[in-house]
Amino acid sequence: MKGFWTRGLAVFQAHHEKIMYLFFGGLTTAVNYAVYFICTRLFAQPELAANAVAWVVAVLFAFVTNRLWVFESKRKGGAVLRELGAFAAARVLSLLLEMGILFLFVTVWGMWDLPVKLAANVLVVVLNYFASKWIIFRKKKGEL
Repeated sequence: MKGFWTRGLAVFQAHHEKIMYLFFGGLTTAVNYAVYFICTRLFAQPELAANAVAWVVAVLFAFVTNRLWVFESKRKGGAVLRELGAFAAARVLSLLLEMGILFLFVTVWGMWDLPVKLAANVLVVVLNYFASKWIIFRKKKGEL
């Protein structure tokens, strides 16, 4: 049993960033999905309006978790605002993709919205990882 935990810890350390991103990406998806569900089912909002509200809440949640625990950014002051701006811009692109998917599959083709939204979120999480790693939270030379 000790070998199992030792190997597990070694895998976690070797892939820490990806594991943390998947964990918080899953939580972000859950936040997005929960807010969407509440807006559409409890407040009877249209799918696209509910998706926009869910997106704003999820982006704020994702920025904080990505900055602090996934990519462990140490930047301060104005650099944080630049990170937030770049993060939001990348998320706008993924929002447009998600809205397009929802429009096509739900509005045009009449498919059930909840599984379509979940599938779209999985695609968005993957695309957002690459944007965050290579652009937004990329470490510059000399940064730890």
